[in-house]
Amino acid sequence: MTSIQSFAHLSDDELLATVKRLAATECRATAALVRSLMELDVRQLYLGEGYSSLFTYCTQALHLAEGAAYNRIEAARAARRFPAILAALEDGSVTLTTVRLLAPHLTAENHENVLALARHKGKREVEELIASLRPLPPVPSTIRKLPDHRQALVETKPVAHTGMSIAPSPPVVTPAIRMVPRPMETPLAPERYKLQFTISRETHAKLRRVQALARHAIPSGDPAEIFDRALTLLLQDLERRRCAAVTSPRAPRGAASGSRHIPASVKREVWRRDDGRCAYTGRDGRCTERSFLEYHHVQPYAAGGAATAANIELRCQAHNAYEASVFFKLEASTWWKSQVSEAPR
Repeated sequence: MTSIQSFAHLSDDELLATVKRLAATECRATAALVRSLMELDVRQLYLGEGYSSLFTYCTQALHLAEGAAYNRIEAARAARRFPAILAALEDGSVTLTTVRLLAPHLTAENHENVLALARHKGKREVEELIASLRPLPPVPSTIRKLPDHRQALVETKPVAHTGMSIAPSPPVVTPAIRMVPRPMETPLAPERYKLQFTISRETHAKLRRVQALARHAIPSGDPAEIFDRALTLLLQDLERRRCAAVTSPRAPRGAASGSRHIPASVKREVWRRDDGRCAYTGRDGRCTERSFLEYHHVQPYAAGGAATAANIELRCQAHNAYEASVFFKLEASTWWKSQVSEAPR
């Protein structure tokens, strides 16, 4: 088996031939995987397995790296529109990266010609090809304030000369606000992250205003501490509105009979019990999604399900819609069978 044998005994020519053969095998395997992902995406089989999206399935069930999963999914969806992509992937004339870059620019009229022009091209050449397909207007001349690359702006109060040796006052350090083109979050060390983003003039003015008003509580005016306090308040507001999380909850009230309304006490209990995570469990385990969560009736409201903690669970949007479609499809099938069985013979 070439996958486990040592290649040290091969001659140079044999090793080169083996590498080429294995590369061709990898191309065919990649094209086959992309082809299979096309069908899996159409059937949405990942939902039944407990994953909220094809990307989550590829990264968590297939254990693909995020970049590898993204490239293969984009290639699968592009190949569904233009099957010629599969042949190009299989013979190795284009790569997954090439397909991902070209996909937004392919049309029924140009895809064959564009794929031919992109054969065996590198990323930079493909980007130049894209620029020729959809040229952008010249960038207008602008004047902007450049970011301050110093780590701190030091302001030292002047000291009047009195003839005595007086220790200078400690400098007041105002951390500079770095502005970069796009948001970036980078781990620096355990529990330490560097976060960079661009803010508007209005937001910058708000920050300066907060620094001035909060000097007693935050003498340094450190934007990181201000950001943390602002996030804390925002999080409390979001949890209050989405999870009914309050410091002094009212006495719980039962759900009104026949009402779809979910009481705040039920929301609090469900969110705490489900740990703020989709509670759908498929054959591969529980869904890991924590975004776009919704309160889901285990026994559907349409079937008389009550808004109680025992009958309410968290679901991501994908699994909430999936379970609804399964229920109503089953209901429609049951109704149709009843109509057939009751029909006069």
